Amino acid sequence: MKSRPVSINDIARRLGVSASTVSRALKDHPDISADTKKKITEVARQVNYRPNILALSLRCNRTHTIGLIIPEIAHHFFSSVISGVEEFAYGNGYRVIICQSNEDRAREEINIQALLDHRVDGILVSISKNTRDFSHLISAFDNNIPIVFYDRISDDMTTDRVVTDDYEGSRSAVSHLLESGRNNILHLSAPKNLIIGKERYRGYLQALKDFDISYKEELVLLCDTSKEVIKKKTQILKLLEKGVDGIFAVNDFTAIAVMQLLQSEGFSIPKDVSVVGFGDDPIASIVNPPLSTVEQKGFAMGRESVKLLIERIENPDKIIPPRVKVFESKLIVRESSG
Repeated sequence: MKSRPVSINDIARRLGVSASTVSRALKDHPDISADTKKKITEVARQVNYRPNILALSLRCNRTHTIGLIIPEIAHHFFSSVISGVEEFAYGNGYRVIICQSNEDRAREEINIQALLDHRVDGILVSISKNTRDFSHLISAFDNNIPIVFYDRISDDMTTDRVVTDDYEGSRSAVSHLLESGRNNILHLSAPKNLIIGKERYRGYLQALKDFDISYKEELVLLCDTSKEVIKKKTQILKLLEKGVDGIFAVNDFTAIAVMQLLQSEGFSIPKDVSVVGFGDDPIASIVNPPLSTVEQKGFAMGRESVKLLIERIENPDKIIPPRVKVFESKLIVRESSG
């Protein structure tokens, strides 16, 4: 049978002192003599004593634990966010519980409940692409759980948020294609319920307007995954037959999938068709040809998100207006767009 963890009472009995003396010694209390502290800390080390974090958290009404919900852990951007969050959180005495929604609203709700059950002090969340009902998040927020949105945000809640300038990133990407002589730009877009989808679509429209190019509804195709590229192969190829000479994809994985489709059909990139993505995933620089894309600063966004969250956690009585941190986007031109 597995033995129970060593407690303060066990150390106290072993040394013939009170439990309160052990507790104060381990906290380096000035009322405890240096000799007694030394004896108690040495025994604690020998028996591998670990403080009861749950008991401590119940006593001070704080667990120093943060919940982090990501749509998909395999995505480089989100793994970069995790690194940024963890570096800042651990450096400030907080632990991080990471949950993956796997782009599913129901699973996102389960994640929220699990984090609440673990008494996290606050939650960082990037919503799934299928989340249209935000009641699970609103309920947590209304119960005084600080929430910070990053990347994918909700306008149904007035909270802190950390985002990329998706509009400007998209506008610069499409403008680059137009400046290089491409006039029929296909936009492989994200669902319009996602604000990042709306903003990148809005940037696409603005670039067309800036260059006096007429908008064509047929040149916007809901297609934001590699699987969707395969499913919509026929539609994409028909549009190419009608003169599409440039493609702006809402993310790098979709851009790379469409490049592979074009190459399998005998198209030369960028001679026949130029392609630009969004995200600057590491794979973008090693595909053939290397993919032009818009950089996202995942690590910095993660750090900023948890910084805002910890500030709220540690100042529960301070009135802090909701803050929006926008990270500048940067177009990285590579061979896929000439």
